[in-house]
Amino acid sequence: MATRKKAPKKAAKTASKKKSGRAKRVPSDLAIAQACKMRPVDEIAKKLGVPAKYLEHYGQYKAKVSLEGLSNGKTAGKLVLVSAMTPTKFGEGKTTTTVGLGQALAKLGKNVAIALREPSLGPCMGIKGGAAGGGYSQVVPMEDINLHFTGDLHAVSAAHNLLAACIDNAIFQNNNPLQIDPRRVLWPRVIDLNDRSLRQVVIGLGGTMQGVPRESGFDITAASEIMAILCLASSYTDLKKRISRIVVAFKYNGDPVTVQELGVAGALGALLKDALKPNLVQTLEGVPAFVHGGPFANIAQGTNTVLATKMAMAHADITVTEAGFGFDLGGEKFLHIKCRGAGLKPDAVVLVATCRALKLHGGLPPDGLKEPNLEALEGGLTNLEKHIHNVRKFGLPVVVAVNRFPGDTTEELHCVLNFCEKRGVPAAISDVHAGGGAGGMALGKLVAETLEAGTANFRPLYRLEEPVKAKIRTIAQEIYGAAEVVYEPAAEKDISEIERIGFGGLPICVAKTQNSLSDQAALLGAPRGFKLTVRRVHLSAGAGFLVPITGNILRMPGLPARPAALDVDINSRGEISGLF
Repeated sequence: MATRKKAPKKAAKTASKKKSGRAKRVPSDLAIAQACKMRPVDEIAKKLGVPAKYLEHYGQYKAKVSLEGLSNGKTAGKLVLVSAMTPTKFGEGKTTTTVGLGQALAKLGKNVAIALREPSLGPCMGIKGGAAGGGYSQVVPMEDINLHFTGDLHAVSAAHNLLAACIDNAIFQNNNPLQIDPRRVLWPRVIDLNDRSLRQVVIGLGGTMQGVPRESGFDITAASEIMAILCLASSYTDLKKRISRIVVAFKYNGDPVTVQELGVAGALGALLKDALKPNLVQTLEGVPAFVHGGPFANIAQGTNTVLATKMAMAHADITVTEAGFGFDLGGEKFLHIKCRGAGLKPDAVVLVATCRALKLHGGLPPDGLKEPNLEALEGGLTNLEKHIHNVRKFGLPVVVAVNRFPGDTTEELHCVLNFCEKRGVPAAISDVHAGGGAGGMALGKLVAETLEAGTANFRPLYRLEEPVKAKIRTIAQEIYGAAEVVYEPAAEKDISEIERIGFGGLPICVAKTQNSLSDQAALLGAPRGFKLTVRRVHLSAGAGFLVPITGNILRMPGLPARPAALDVDINSRGEISGLF
């Protein structure tokens, strides 16, 4: 039975689907979610053994879990990362696969929980639409999760912008006692909406009482270092320590200015008090789901919070989580930054592959991906093979999930399965969009068998004490396939300054395009011998990583010609429609 990724925008409730030459009407993602009979969140918590006294309710179906519920005294369960081959612009169904795999494992009798990122409001109203899974593999309540949820992203925005206001106030008041150089302020403002008009702004205009005029800009909230910190912090104490060491500007003499010097780490931590607590919801089939934190994967670590992952692992025998974009971005950062920093050791990786992505990497144009083309698909298998090799470099077993879409032929699907079989990689067709957990049983069995085999031996690819350039070179050559790394003068200066002020020992979080293994979106497949060009290197001292900037990476997305917001509506009963 074929699956789909998202219902067409024109259909609020139903979409057409062909099977055996006949048209079948299937519900949209939103209609499926709204038809779901959800269990009270207390029942979901009980499945995990989380006492009711640790729940802070946000209505009947969602709750925050107190940090006191972080452990129940048992050994932490197994951890499965869902990643993907290099995606198309349409997305390959990683979240849907994560939810569906969790539901399949539950049907197999496993005590399972999933851990996901929270959707950002900007892409939901912009080009992406909803981000809570799809079809019969979603987390619910879908509308709440996509729109405001428990307010975590707004808390991050408030904390970030309070810090921005305090920086400008420190420059304005009493002859700038910290001697902050207004030309070297590193901290922008943020808002959780796509708005290209805010990328570059001039603030402080209007006279001497309005502040000191300077150039600045806005990032989207998911790009904030506060978001990255929230997702990596292990406690309130750790949260405040990380906030304290954020470098927000430089002084006239070249010394860094930290939040500790500004004296507002406590205030920022207070604004994030509730946001630090993991959010508990459920899948359509009642599997417990922690949905918490939402950093981007092409400019940050791209995974949910450490606390949510650890809470899931403390109460479930198997935790299924995901990382953004392909394994070269979210997957590599999940392992090198999140796992190493939090002491996590993954037990398996699931790579999501689709026939349409394989055909794109085999040379087909985007408008031809729905048409059968075995030759193009075979050509694109080099991309999947590279990601398989990359996973194995970390000492982790890999399972391939072939996420089925409309138009996929039996020949194409079997071609992918045969390719994996010849390389000793377990692989299964995943039909979780159309079938929920039942559609992922074959995948679930393979994952369960892989976990039982216990062959994982996680090892990072570089040591933190290596020079900055050596760490970047390892990622570029081992993960991307680059021949060499080239640094622009500004990047050379950044690295010298970072090492001078004592932050050279941090892990690397490369910012690059998600559309290619390289830093050039047009280089598809598995390119080799290219040069990776680093334009700048940003310091995220609070989060605890360095961000080499490659290509043209935007920290504030814009709206497309037809934003998803045009389809969203609310009726007289308060019911929402148009979220996909």
